[in-house]
Amino acid sequence: MAKIVVASDSFKGSASSLEIAAYVKKGIKSLYPEDEVILFAVADGGEGTVEAVMSKVSGTWQTADVQNPLGETRQARYGIFNGGKSVILEMAEASGLTTVSEDKRDILRSSTYGTGQVMLQALSHQPERLYVGLGGSATNDAGMGFLAALGVRFLDSQGQELDPIPSSFGEIAELDLTHFQTQPEGLDIILLSDVTNPLCGEFGASAVFAPQKGARSEEIDELEAGLMHFAKICEQATGKSCKDMAGAGAAGGLGFAFMTFFDVTVQSGIETVLDLVGFDQALRNADMVVTGEGCMDGQSLHGKAPLGIAKRAQLYEVPTVAIVGSTKGDLTPVYQAGLSAVFPIINAPMTLEEAMEQTLDLVFTIAQGIANFYHAISQKTSENL
Repeated sequence: MAKIVVASDSFKGSASSLEIAAYVKKGIKSLYPEDEVILFAVADGGEGTVEAVMSKVSGTWQTADVQNPLGETRQARYGIFNGGKSVILEMAEASGLTTVSEDKRDILRSSTYGTGQVMLQALSHQPERLYVGLGGSATNDAGMGFLAALGVRFLDSQGQELDPIPSSFGEIAELDLTHFQTQPEGLDIILLSDVTNPLCGEFGASAVFAPQKGARSEEIDELEAGLMHFAKICEQATGKSCKDMAGAGAAGGLGFAFMTFFDVTVQSGIETVLDLVGFDQALRNADMVVTGEGCMDGQSLHGKAPLGIAKRAQLYEVPTVAIVGSTKGDLTPVYQAGLSAVFPIINAPMTLEEAMEQTLDLVFTIAQGIANFYHAISQKTSENL
């Protein structure tokens, strides 16, 4: 009998972290029903972060009526735990890429206003600690909409209020902070992010992440100029210069807004989630960890869930294998970083759409193969002892 810990990130657009884990377990149990399989939902601060934590802690779910990036009404969930002392929210719930259909995406009009609405409701519970997951955004507004929801007004040279969207960046002359919801005394705000990009420049939010959200080249140039101007106006209003700080470019620049207007601590998303869910306890006496994500590539080295999980498992000398939707490029650095093996789920020629439709069945099949191989090796090792 083996003890196997399953902790995969979501396969974005196909299956959640918990769905992937459930099908891995199903595959293992179909061949080895006596195996102990422990499931975790995990995330690195992006989509699924709240679910990952709330699935393992004792707490309650809350729902807020908010606006999505284009102002359409939706509901966003957040969690309260630790006896009401802690609240966790993720910006992807209100302002994430999956909240806007691909044919409607408009980077110059997309706003984080809904995330600000969630923040306000979260603060009404008077927590001592607020965790905010940064990632999976559909936005590149540097938190302009978020700040508007918290009471900041953006004024042009004539004193007229502007819409809190990126197309207004260049017209901002000053900020009105009269009604801004400041940080409650005694509240610790922890940003969960593994992104270290600054707000602007070659490695900034516009250049690196905006193309992934549908931005065209001319829009990227407009966004970059707008962010530079916005950062200057914010510095004049607060006396703080945060645009070059590591992580300021996270979530389309929402990290910048938090760093500029609040006193925050930035922590690794995956490391913090693993701590909150008690992952280390499950690793004790485990025989193998199965992790995964939609695509394994060079970016997987930079704070992504599978490598964070593998590094944690290494501390307990537990091998980690990854089930992935696909791979890109040379995986040698991934193996050197701690993964023992990577298994893509594609087992025949198929389109991306077909692969996404069949994700869970393909995960089931790969999980069977991993379990069978593990038990074969274990049996051979036992015979040679």
